[in-house]
Amino acid sequence: MGKREARQKRHQRIRNKVVGTPSRPRMNVTRSLKHIYVQIIDDLSGETIASASTLDPALRDSIEVASNEEAAKKVGELAASRALEKGVDTVVFDRSGYKYHGRVKALADAAREEGLKF
Repeated sequence: MGKREARQKRHQRIRNKVVGTPSRPRMNVTRSLKHIYVQIIDDLSGETIASASTLDPALRDSIEVASNEEAAKKVGELAASRALEKGVDTVVFDRSGYKYHGRVKALADAAREEGLKF
């Protein structure tokens, strides 16, 4: 089993337990080599409530390198502020099988500082 399949298996194990409801949606983080993406999802209706990424027009110009912790912090802050605008203040964190370290941790900490509870 390769590294990618192992992560997908871990992600599936997490998803069996973590469900986003309208009152407490799921904050999903996806990481690639160049970028980081976050979506706040209501799984019961299958809708994305808010999203942000390093490709977002609001952040694209202010980020020099999209694959570092600094960029992840900005994405976390933007996602949290967009969620709070939509009336979401509590989420359940879905790290998608990634280790809670580095860019994923930076994004989560920034979202917490911005006022999102999880």
